[in-house]
Amino acid sequence: DVQLQASGGGLVQAGGSLRLSCAASGFDFADYAITWSRQAPGKEREGLICISERDNKTWYGDFAEGRFTMSSDNAKNTVYLFIKTVKPEDTAKYYCAATRLRTGIRLLDPVWVDYWGKGTQVTVSS
Repeated sequence: DVQLQASGGGLVQAGGSLRLSCAASGFDFADYAITWSRQAPGKEREGLICISERDNKTWYGDFAEGRFTMSSDNAKNTVYLFIKTVKPEDTAKYYCAATRLRTGIRLLDPVWVDYWGKGTQVTVSS
């Protein structure tokens, strides 16, 4: 049974930093890319950053490179999203997801996700 549980959200002041965690189980990390996406009220879900342990690669969304980084702890089957210098526009629900690695797709595109976690809410105060 595939499970992806995001945690670490909450209320954070603008200018601060944040670490979100995603505990994953039920699938082989080697076959999937793990993506962090977010969805703000009234907006579409957007992919932020994606990592493939098999390919040792990281992909960034158009605006994510610079303030967003991602790491993984394979021993704990956990991936992390780090956001520095958070801004009010970062307010959204953040999701981790698993996408099976295959050719011809854009891994950051939410449409290709195979499994979604439930998400964790991040609210940034100005």
